[in-house]
Amino acid sequence: MRTIRLTLAAWLAIGTVTVATAPAAQAAVCRGTSGVSVIVDYGRAGGGIERRCAPGDPTSGLTALSGAGLPYTFVPRQPGLVCTINDVPDPCNGAPVTAYWSYWHLRPNKTWEFSSVGAGGYNPAPGSTEGWAFGNGKPPRVPRP
Repeated sequence: MRTIRLTLAAWLAIGTVTVATAPAAQAAVCRGTSGVSVIVDYGRAGGGIERRCAPGDPTSGLTALSGAGLPYTFVPRQPGLVCTINDVPDPCNGAPVTAYWSYWHLRPNKTWEFSSVGAGGYNPAPGSTEGWAFGNGKPPRVPRP
């Protein structure tokens, strides 16, 4: 089972995966097309939910994270597989079977869509919203206004 989760997480970081959708969310942080909104749900790792703006036109989901002031690290010896965002979880836990970072895009109809491309290879459009959630592959929990 651990191998399956690590493989899924690796595809998420650098390849393609099957698309899934999740419940509606209200998440935009940047105004208009002034940047890419980044939502991070720390889930089981604690820390709540952060909403940030990556100004301009980030070239990937990873540069959007950095541009929003959210540093990340990769799982040791597994480049491309995100292990920590903003030092969470601490320490980097090697993406165990029960918890890992999943990567999402907010669709125009305000539902989260699991990314079919890894964060390093996805180019988010200005005005879009990216989401990260730590846990068992569920989308970010974003409270309604």
